[in-house]
Amino acid sequence: MIISGDRQISYGDIHARIARAAGGFRALGVQGGKPVGMMLRNDFALFEVVAASAALGSPVVPINWHLKADEVAYILSDSGADTLVCHADLLPQIRDGLPPAIKLLVVTTPPEIAAAYGVAPALTRVPDGMTDWDVWRDKHQPLTDAPIGGAPMFYTSGTTGLPKGVKRKPMPSEQQAAAARVGAITYGVKPNEKQVILMNGPMYHSAPHSYGMLAFRNGCVIVLEPRFDPEDLLQLIERHRVTHMHMVPTMFVRLLRLPEETRRRYDLSSLRFIVHGAAPCPVDVKRAMIEWWGPVINEYLGSTETGIPVWHSSAEALAKPGTVGRAIEGGIVKIFRPDGTQCDVGEPGEIFMRQKLISDFDYHGNAKARAEADHDGLISVGDVGYLDADGYLFLCDRKRDMVISGGVNIYPAEIENALIGMAGVRDCAVFGVPDDEYGERLFACVEPEAGSTLSVAAIQDFLRDKLANFKVPKDIRFMDALPREATGKIFKRKLRDLYREGQLG
Repeated sequence: MIISGDRQISYGDIHARIARAAGGFRALGVQGGKPVGMMLRNDFALFEVVAASAALGSPVVPINWHLKADEVAYILSDSGADTLVCHADLLPQIRDGLPPAIKLLVVTTPPEIAAAYGVAPALTRVPDGMTDWDVWRDKHQPLTDAPIGGAPMFYTSGTTGLPKGVKRKPMPSEQQAAAARVGAITYGVKPNEKQVILMNGPMYHSAPHSYGMLAFRNGCVIVLEPRFDPEDLLQLIERHRVTHMHMVPTMFVRLLRLPEETRRRYDLSSLRFIVHGAAPCPVDVKRAMIEWWGPVINEYLGSTETGIPVWHSSAEALAKPGTVGRAIEGGIVKIFRPDGTQCDVGEPGEIFMRQKLISDFDYHGNAKARAEADHDGLISVGDVGYLDADGYLFLCDRKRDMVISGGVNIYPAEIENALIGMAGVRDCAVFGVPDDEYGERLFACVEPEAGSTLSVAAIQDFLRDKLANFKVPKDIRFMDALPREATGKIFKRKLRDLYREGQLG
């Protein structure tokens, strides 16, 4: 059973829907690996789209529903998807930028999602003249062929700011079994066990997506939280006797900020296995959550490209404060110096890793980028760290510019490329600074043209028209001249130092 607000659907009913949706997709020409674009919040329809496209051997392309028209158009064009399934309330932000030939299927925005996001009733309905997902799906005959199976294609940005589609190669049956074992270790989700899964993070992200679909394949009770709220989360745990969750450290921070009487109000004794990842968790936050919820907090380190090679339990976190774990079955972690030689124990270097029990990946249509990302069969996660004598991994620094804010990867180059196109901006630099709630937040330094009348509000409005809101820096400072290296490249480390010294406040 899947539960969302006051709605619920049995596995029998949703599998019947999936068979009809697969028949409909085939009628649209979705087969032979043709991708299907999907811009949906966590809803029954999401599971229908993912499973129906997979049945035809076609990858679903989950699209972050914060993205704007140009960003979505790029992903659709690059992936080759000519079908898009989208919630009704998300249409206004992308409609004008959609390719004319797109086959658009619109899902009515359900009441619990509308309430959580303050969506006006008129925007929840399928617009006149557009294809209603439910009506379209139910008019098709169910697919009766044996399902082919297929993995989603997630788009992840590179240092150039241009998103790249991560495409997994097909897995033979023995590899599928091994991948299931890894899922049981890292996520705690196992077949033939009574488990209640609370989905509190958006399934357009690769980790919540793989977590939710693993729960779906194992027939777990799945509870969908329309939008994360700390007290609502506690209420749902108590009401549904939740056993398992996937979380990010920002959620922990918000939970710990609840008043003590609120935290004590709810019965959380059903919790058995909580896993978190996406960003480093401060030691004091981790310890406080273990003290509150007990030794049920587990952590992994991985990426869309690498899979999950590194994991650890609550006991290990308390014994090795600050670690992000050690290699599990199939996991490989190596630390390299700039010259390509391997680091000694305790010596910091760039982290390369891979989960070899899942299939390798390609960057869709970008073999060069795939080759560049590879080192000795491993992939860099862009961090600097070291392994201790027991094989536990510790993070030291970020090698690349990527900012992780609230568990979301943000690449400053994408923001800089947009901002440099604004009249009055001579140059700019965007980087991450520490944030108590989100881990990091965006900070922008702008060098204006002489005589320009730029303002913080004007820059933010300009960026919101081009980029998802979470990519718009809240902190913007103007500088007469940005610090530069001898090559002319902006010296971001110097800007970070100035911030730490309080000179950019």
